[in-house]
Amino acid sequence: MPKKLFRRFMPDPHRIRKHRLLTWLGPLLHHPHLWHVSREGIARGAAIGGFFGLMVPIGQMPLSAVAAIALRANLPMAIATTFITNPFTFAPIYYFAYNLGLMLTGADTTATVVPASLAPNIQEGVGWIRSWVGYIVGLGKPLFIGLFVLASGFSVVSYFSINFLWRVHALRSWRDRAGRRKASRKKDIAP
Repeated sequence: MPKKLFRRFMPDPHRIRKHRLLTWLGPLLHHPHLWHVSREGIARGAAIGGFFGLMVPIGQMPLSAVAAIALRANLPMAIATTFITNPFTFAPIYYFAYNLGLMLTGADTTATVVPASLAPNIQEGVGWIRSWVGYIVGLGKPLFIGLFVLASGFSVVSYFSINFLWRVHALRSWRDRAGRRKASRKKDIAP
């Protein structure tokens, strides 16, 4: 079932290879591991896509694709998983990551409140812009650390979860097949 499910939603590799924006990748897109639906390839692709989807706010898909090509992961899964951050989930994920970063770094939580001195003042001119840049840079370290921990954790959990669930499904399928064979043998033997 997992293979059938993933194959149903996967794009046609031949169409993607011939896409005018991707022809410059040439033979890199021809490696079979990039398109093969396997437990390891899907798990690796989900981990890569989840990491770049959470860690990088812009350009997630190209970075995920390059990493998938380099690590021989399933390319469609790596790109699809980057959609973990989208216009609906971006703000809550980044807010959570920032608070996680604050907790991990022990930074001052009063920095999250926008000070009144950052209100636009036309007479200050460039000073106001410098104040905003300083404020945003101050948010950067906790946000970066929170995003890194969140992205790394998601990647590890998704990799091992997909591997585990795929194995459980395979074992159940084998057991069901063995049970059906056993039942059919009993029918053949019965008088």
